[in-house]
Amino acid sequence: MGVTIQVEGLTKRFGSMTAVDAIDFAMEEHEFFSLVGPSGCGKTTTLRCVAGLETADEGRIGIKGTTVYASNERVDVPTHERSIGMVFQNYAVWPHMSVYHNIAYPLRLKNAGKADQQRRVGHVLEMLGMEQLGERKPSQLSGGQQQRVALGRALVGEPDVLLLDEPLSNLDAKLREHMRVELKRIQRDTGIPILYVTHDQLEALAMSDRIAVMNEGRIHQVASPVEIYERPATKFVLDFIGSVNYLPGEVLSATGETVTLRVAGGATLTLPRPGFVPDAREVLLAVRPEDMVLGQSVTGSDLHAKVELRSFLGNLCEYRLRYQGHELRVQTEKDELVPEGSDVVIGVRRGYLLESTAMQDSLARVS
Repeated sequence: MGVTIQVEGLTKRFGSMTAVDAIDFAMEEHEFFSLVGPSGCGKTTTLRCVAGLETADEGRIGIKGTTVYASNERVDVPTHERSIGMVFQNYAVWPHMSVYHNIAYPLRLKNAGKADQQRRVGHVLEMLGMEQLGERKPSQLSGGQQQRVALGRALVGEPDVLLLDEPLSNLDAKLREHMRVELKRIQRDTGIPILYVTHDQLEALAMSDRIAVMNEGRIHQVASPVEIYERPATKFVLDFIGSVNYLPGEVLSATGETVTLRVAGGATLTLPRPGFVPDAREVLLAVRPEDMVLGQSVTGSDLHAKVELRSFLGNLCEYRLRYQGHELRVQTEKDELVPEGSDVVIGVRRGYLLESTAMQDSLARVS
């Protein structure tokens, strides 16, 4: 499979602040690739550098084998020559133009013939399920329909890659869910690779073939959604993707199959051994809310806690429990309703071990 976007040593500074710090990644052909991280992590700046809307200070960017930026070669191809389509958070549809003319606008700029415009816009309208809406103005459309118009305008020029920057953040929760499915379907049907920027971890997990997790201008991990969630490379990735509970502990023993810990309050937990156990005796045990079992003993892996809050979320229940001064989040099936104020047993099925003195990079899975 070929490479669509190649980024090497990309660095972008704004004054004394380094927004993107010498990052590398390669996006493959037909891939849905997401840059995800908190606000200010550098993901949008990276996208804008790929688009040519920002000029990087160092590094190289290639699109479909063509170098569009290289600091050491003084190459900086203008945005309109990079064969990209872009969709942004605010859609930026022209209010005075119809749906048809909004989508056709890039073709008009390229002086495409009328018949060619009709064919290509008609194809895009059909793909987006908007065949009957071509003559409407944006003010007559819903937010989701306006987002589709912006997407259609990006697609009509048949770009080598689509760049999408938080395109769903202005939509309500139900519509965001629907548009996640639509975007993935359109990407699959067209085969056009998508470089997608979002701070929403659920969006990234649900839509991506691979994810690059960023923080403070650097990439912490590039991997599939399953690997990012199940095998985070650093504590930041573990913290940012999904929820996690932390308990300080001490490694008592480790065999070929299990590791035994003493955690806060003196409870002893025996868990399946990870691929490695940190050399440090003092550790943090990190456990996902779904990897704790409420009201059920797991042999050698039990804690005793009190239920402080219960939240019914429709498809599951989430509990906030107090254990030895630590708040723990536990998620259960929706029919497991335990009253607030109850004393309960918590079983721990699996987790991660982190060296408490070097939590950033040392991470082991206990599962």
